[in-house]
Amino acid sequence: MTGVSTPCVQICVIDQASGLCEGCGRTLQEIAQWSRLSEAERRAIMATLGERLGAAQAGRHPRQPG
Repeated sequence: MTGVSTPCVQICVIDQASGLCEGCGRTLQEIAQWSRLSEAERRAIMATLGERLGAAQAGRHPRQPG
């Protein structure tokens, strides 16, 4: 049996400006709901995390998912 896919790198700090976790790039809402999401939903979110973190690090505020 395989575990749940997760981007968590155990650096759990939420950036106040972007609202994203500095370690993985997820929002608090995504982190809270993670275990209830389907594998397809988790993978779709994970596909956006690199872009989100890059934008946050560049000082731009990425568009937050609804």
